[in-house]
Amino acid sequence: MSSASLRPLKRRSVIAAAAALSTASALAACGNDDDNSSEAAADADSSTASGTIRLGYFGNVTHAPALVGLEAGVFADTLPEAVKIEETVFNAGPSAIEALFADAIDISYIGPNPAINGWAQSEGQALHIIAGSTSGGAGLVVKPEITEVEDLRGKALATPQLGNTQDVAARYWLKEQGFATDENGGGDVSVTPIDNSEVAAAFDEGTVQAAWAVEPRYSDLLLKHGAVEFLNERELWDGGEFVTTHIIVSKTFLDEQPALVKAFLEGHLAALDYIAANPDEAQVKSNDRIEALTDKRLDDAVIAAAFENLSFTADPIAASLQGSKDHAVEIGLLEEVDLKGIYALDALNQVLADRGDAEVSAGGLA
Repeated sequence: MSSASLRPLKRRSVIAAAAALSTASALAACGNDDDNSSEAAADADSSTASGTIRLGYFGNVTHAPALVGLEAGVFADTLPEAVKIEETVFNAGPSAIEALFADAIDISYIGPNPAINGWAQSEGQALHIIAGSTSGGAGLVVKPEITEVEDLRGKALATPQLGNTQDVAARYWLKEQGFATDENGGGDVSVTPIDNSEVAAAFDEGTVQAAWAVEPRYSDLLLKHGAVEFLNERELWDGGEFVTTHIIVSKTFLDEQPALVKAFLEGHLAALDYIAANPDEAQVKSNDRIEALTDKRLDDAVIAAAFENLSFTADPIAASLQGSKDHAVEIGLLEEVDLKGIYALDALNQVLADRGDAEVSAGGLA
């Protein structure tokens, strides 16, 4: 998942956070607390939009709306002819946040924790979340001999990164089960941060016996490495939905280019429509773009299973963002931060209304 570590907000600095925080502080100093940019974007005429949108995204199936929007030409077909997209591909959330702080990108598909970090570092002045994108696709997979919770005691459990979304979910769930963990791999269950690209090998070798993984690694472990699903994270959230990827925008871009923001949201909704109407083709287009970016193609069965385990939605699922933040605070990986104001959904809701679709909620965080 495209997720930045939450840990840096408590006592240590994030990857590249020193430079980013300096920029963020400057943004906070000149920010306008009386912000009407979201309403301006809602009222903008997207048909007259022109210019370039500098778009960030990740070469991962959890960013399928971006992959499909680009690879299938949905963005090109939906956006006004005078609007161009300039792509930047990231491998980690902190890099995308740093790029946004440095005015190198305008809009990005990204995981929830980078958005929380960027919001906290800039004191709410650098970015807003303007739409949802992807839900689900994570959970706990284990070796077959692990059949009940107590079997996890004394075992090693992999997560992608200390303090990232899956790491927080794993540690919070383990705490609820009565297990102690620490940041150095100690405690009742050894939570071990391992890069997504290396977790399958660690699982095969027995270095870890469990993993709190995200798609496509989740399905890859189940289908190709003998793992067994122990807990799909959907089971832990009301309605079975939680945010995996959403869309953030630079506050400056939202202020200055409301028509471009609204036009992009129309393109995003068109990409979601494409996935819903053409799921098989969407898988192929996503895999084509992944292969072009990484020189590796996902196994057809893996990407099919990943799509089955993911939901693609414009709803940002605000309650789960608040919940993830609260969980990180409770387990000591994040200082308390007020998320009120992090969402700017007026433009999205106007586009949805124009289509005759139901509005989405910021859950009190608008």
